[in-house]
Amino acid sequence: MIRRLILVFLLGISAFGFSQKGFVFPEGVSKDKISFKLINNLVIIPAKVNGVKLTFLLDTGVNNTIIFSLAGIDSLALNNPKAIKIKGLGAGKQITGYASSGNFVEVGKARDSNHKVHVVLDNALNLSKRMGIPIHGILGYDFFKDFIVETRYGSEKLIIYSPAAYVEKNCKKCVTLPLIFNNNKPYIPAKINTDTQEQYFLLDSGSSDALWLFDSKGLLTENPKNYFEDYLGSGLSGHIYGKRSKIKSITLGKFTLKNNTVAFPDTLTFKNVAIFNKRKGSIGGEILKRFTVLIDYTSKKIILKKNGKFKEPFHYNMSGLTIEHEGVEVVKEVKTQAEESLKIPDDRVSIPLSKVYTYLLVPKYVVAQVVKDSPADLAGIQKGDEVLAINGKNVYQYKLAELIYMFSSREGKRISMLIKRDNKISKKKFFLKERI
Repeated sequence: MIRRLILVFLLGISAFGFSQKGFVFPEGVSKDKISFKLINNLVIIPAKVNGVKLTFLLDTGVNNTIIFSLAGIDSLALNNPKAIKIKGLGAGKQITGYASSGNFVEVGKARDSNHKVHVVLDNALNLSKRMGIPIHGILGYDFFKDFIVETRYGSEKLIIYSPAAYVEKNCKKCVTLPLIFNNNKPYIPAKINTDTQEQYFLLDSGSSDALWLFDSKGLLTENPKNYFEDYLGSGLSGHIYGKRSKIKSITLGKFTLKNNTVAFPDTLTFKNVAIFNKRKGSIGGEILKRFTVLIDYTSKKIILKKNGKFKEPFHYNMSGLTIEHEGVEVVKEVKTQAEESLKIPDDRVSIPLSKVYTYLLVPKYVVAQVVKDSPADLAGIQKGDEVLAINGKNVYQYKLAELIYMFSSREGKRISMLIKRDNKISKKKFFLKERI
């Protein structure tokens, strides 16, 4: 299938013939409810760009809307393109993209008829492989600034309110924290371990981790060693590596979460971006999913209410594996067994049936990363191995999100994998193990 990005030069005139500033509801609408998918702690929502259905990651940590993939889309027309250089997290260089204005974007009932979109069609940014479903881009500040946004992680519902019509409810079980902004990005106060003074953290719903910290002083030790090196993810400027560990607690207002996972990204991660000087780190989806989160950019505040996930323990991926979706393949399944037969109604004749096969187009999963000295590494699993089955079940019968959850579920869990390497099939076995 040929996928095309069509860049349309319209000399600043919207394709829909009118202009406005930001997202608005139609007349008579003051709120909307949108179902989303929570995958690997990330909120994935449907949207339309110039009439084309796309899927976006909802990310408080970015400014402009970004499109980085056309997976499953034949073509997409974007207006008024202009070549730009984009920089972001990662150790790589700036990358080339396009800034496109005058686009018509719909999120539920909310509409923006003059929306700016940044386009970076780079395979390195393709989240679809790691998420198991098509992800076309990221929606950030340009959406949050126009509404009060309530994310109900427990029920996977997004409620967006018009600020002019919203009436705040009295909630004794909630915590209200101030937001401060730098370069259109929100920061919230929190305390780490026994800190007596609050520090500011980027509110980063686009990170699947619980917590990133920039300063490891007093938190990482060599004897005993309480950390391990790991791949943390990908940014606009390349892969991100660092150290993973745990801290005793993080406190948000009156809520304290204990024994939290934490990552310390390498200094090269931020060489391309300016860091807010008050920033201690980032708070991501692994923490946010434990609350109902109401974000009000207009009033500069965030309201948190515990949900049923609040007391769930924090775990890393204890396998050391990163598995990604790499295209599709055809598999053959037996539909009717040989011993079955077709009986004529009067039972005097029985006709044996031969095997009946069905051919399925299913996702292909491969190993993208293996952490050194992890259980998977010690079991002999290598980057590039194709995964055929896990714990006796064909791997295509799992959703990728289910595999991610499995690898971080419980220490001691037995994982049996059937893999293919160089056209040879072998069985590997290991047990999930905490490394710190």
